[in-house]
Amino acid sequence: MIGRRGLLAVGALGLAGCGLSERPFAERRQWPLQVIRPTGLLPRNGGPVLEVRDLLAGPGLEARGLQTLQADGSIRVAFYEEWAVPPAQALEDGLRQWLAQAGLFAAVAGPGSRIAADLAFDGTLTAFWADPSHGLASATIAYTVIDLRPVARRVVVQSSQSASVALPSADAADIARALRDAAAAVFRQIEAELAGVLKR
Repeated sequence: MIGRRGLLAVGALGLAGCGLSERPFAERRQWPLQVIRPTGLLPRNGGPVLEVRDLLAGPGLEARGLQTLQADGSIRVAFYEEWAVPPAQALEDGLRQWLAQAGLFAAVAGPGSRIAADLAFDGTLTAFWADPSHGLASATIAYTVIDLRPVARRVVVQSSQSASVALPSADAADIARALRDAAAAVFRQIEAELAGVLKR
C-alpha cells in the first residue's frame, strides 16, 4: 500500500508533469550567414597573394544567438534564433571568398595554405547586432594588412570599416537579412580600401 506521504509525492509529480506538458515547445531556428558577392571577377594575373587569417570575435560576439541592442544600451542575445555557425567564423569564410572574386589578387588563401602569401589580413569582428529602436542593423570589422615580402615587411593598412543598413522590423528573419546586408557593405568597403592600397 502507498502511504499518505507517497500519495502526496505521486500527486506532486503528476502536477509537475502536467505543468511541463502544457508549456509550448519553442524550436531553435538557425539562420545561414552567407554573404555572397553579386558578381565575381577572375584572379588578377601577376597580382599579389593575400592570406585572410582568422577573423576573431570581439567581446560578446562569440555567441551564435542573434543580438539586439536594447534601449538601455544592453545587448540581448536570442536563445531560439541563432546563426548556423558563429558569426566571426562565417564572415571570415565569406570575406575570403568575396576578396577571391574581387579581381585584385592572384589568389586568396586561408591559414595553413601552402601558397606563399605576399599580404596578410588579420581582423576582428567588433560589432554585429540589430538596433530595432533606431531601425538599423550594424556591422564593424577592424583589421590590419601586413606586407610579408622581405623587402617590405610592414603594416600597409590599419583600419576599421562599419556599415549600418535599414532594419524593417524586429522579426528574426528581418534581423538576419539586414545583418547580412550590413556585412556585405563592410566587405565592399574593405575591398575598396585594398584596391587603393594596391594602386600605390
